[in-house]
Order: sequence, then structure tokens, then C-alpha cells
Amino acid sequence: MIIKLCPQRRDDVLVLSKRSDVLTINGERFDFRALPEGAVLPGSAVDCDFVVGDVTRLNGELIITLLLPCGPEATDSANFPLDIVSPPDGNVSLPK
Repeated sequence: MIIKLCPQRRDDVLVLSKRSDVLTINGERFDFRALPEGAVLPGSAVDCDFVVGDVTRLNGELIITLLLPCGPEATDSANFPLDIVSPPDGNVSLPK
């Protein structure tokens, strides 16, 4: 899995965990295991304000872009985040 982050100045919170290709975003579960190789699921088809781009599977990897809320005191790592590549199952650590 590759999680791309799109920072945006907001005061809400993103809490993210994963198990396999199932993401839990702020307590809501999204199961992407059935997405086949080469498929593109438009972000608009996912009922979640934090999914801000298409969800794809390329070379076996699920690729998803999520909005990352950044407060006024956000660090450079939050304002200019790196992709999160192959995070382990469990809570996903996000830059602050």
C-alpha cells in the first residue's frame, strides 16, 4: 500500500489504521481488497471526505491519496509529506 498525503489547512483530525487493504478512516471502515490489478476507483465513488484522489492498484500495490489536515503549527513534514509506503497493519503514524 502507498498512501499519498495531500496537506490542507484544517482544524479537524485524521485518524488512520489499516489491516491488509482495509483502511479505517476516523472510525469508518473502507475495504479495497476487491480492487483488481490495474483498476481505478474514482475518489468520488468513496464516501469519505478524506479520500481526495483516485484509488488504484498498480503492481499489486493499493495507491490512495488522503487529505491530511494541518493546523497552524504544522511541521514541514506535515506541510510537505512523503508518501507512506508499505505501512504495517495497525495504526498509521501521520506527520503533525
